[in-house]
Amino acid sequence: MNNRRTNLDRFYGALAELEVACGGKRRLADCDAHTGWPRRGIYFFFEDGEFRQDGATPRVVRVGTHGLRPSKSTLWSRLAQHRGSISGAHPGGGNHRGSIFRLHVGTALLAKGNWPDDIRQTWGRGSSADQSTMHAEYPLELEVSSHIGAMPFLWFAVDDEPTKDSMRGVIERGSIGLLSNLDREHVDPSSSGWLGRKADRSTIRQAGMWNVNHVGEPVQVDWIDQLIDPTA
Repeated sequence: MNNRRTNLDRFYGALAELEVACGGKRRLADCDAHTGWPRRGIYFFFEDGEFRQDGATPRVVRVGTHGLRPSKSTLWSRLAQHRGSISGAHPGGGNHRGSIFRLHVGTALLAKGNWPDDIRQTWGRGSSADQSTMHAEYPLELEVSSHIGAMPFLWFAVDDEPTKDSMRGVIERGSIGLLSNLDREHVDPSSSGWLGRKADRSTIRQAGMWNVNHVGEPVQVDWIDQLIDPTA
């Protein structure tokens, strides 16, 4: 555990330098396509009220990237899916069927609140939905947008081609594996009031992250050097 804690300290030290390079954290509710984004990269989400065990350093609650297989996906297009829509038939809502992050946050909000049965019956069902279903789910999509939109995040530019060996994928998997508390002694655990404790996936609750994939990965740390020095 001591080695893991040491490497977590290195990781968060790199994020502190990244925050300076980014000009501070952003919140999705304040972002759009013109805010200024690299074409490809990785994102690190934090959450108000969630800290490392020092009680002062915000802890990472989700790591992600995009397009590890050939596609036109960009960092912003993925972030925009998480943010949700700002116009259209359901402004301020979104599509949890196109964002696994939104799906998981929605399941936790469902467990926490008093929502109509029709939303509980359709949320997360299928890869698409008709207009009546989307209209019924709209209030929950609004809540999901509000929650995710308020979460601070950092981003790290890695403009490599989409392949299974992409450095973006290496850093994503490595970060999640290092941060996850699944099936190991907890370091920087989630707070008792963290919304993710209400998620329907036990892996989210145990890992202390809004991630399901890679939370059981063995700890690998060579990628940390890439965060400290992208030319390494």
